[in-house]
Amino acid sequence: MSVLVPAAAGPSAYWFLARGTGAVALLLLTGSVVLGVLGSVRFDAGPRWPRFTIDALHRDVSLLVVVFLVLSRMVAADALMWVFLALAAVAGLAALYWTATAWFHRWTTETDITDMRVVHKTGFIKRRTFEMSLDKVESVDVNQTILGRLMNYGDITIQGVGEGTQTISTITSPLAFRNAITTRPVGT
Repeated sequence: MSVLVPAAAGPSAYWFLARGTGAVALLLLTGSVVLGVLGSVRFDAGPRWPRFTIDALHRDVSLLVVVFLVLSRMVAADALMWVFLALAAVAGLAALYWTATAWFHRWTTETDITDMRVVHKTGFIKRRTFEMSLDKVESVDVNQTILGRLMNYGDITIQGVGEGTQTISTITSPLAFRNAITTRPVGT
């Protein structure tokens, strides 16, 4: 049984509480996805937060999303909110999947620049490795999207003389990585 409230009375405090907790849950979910992306980039060329700090913050923000979703459901229970709750659950599962795959990719990828060569290894069961001598590097191209420039990640394409072209995707600080390859002391 529903109670009819006159239109002139306006929304109740429960209405504001339900909408407010839902909005906070949406903002926290967005923050959780951003932290998942920040935790997935691989190459460290400069100062940044420690990886475990980002992972812990990502976990805590994800738990806060669940708390605020449950709180918003306890306050309001109309049909439209169930639709939005289902959409939020799907978005949360998608964010969890993307975060897990990005973490696994980061965990199974190694990229190093030594004084002699560039080494890139990726994969867990199917391992893909390429090594290129620094003397054979012809050019290093950096590809960054707008979001990549804002968050300091991008793709590196290394072209070698007689070695072919190799691409390393989603690397942190791609400009510093390129400079580490291309700027070497004379005679080495």
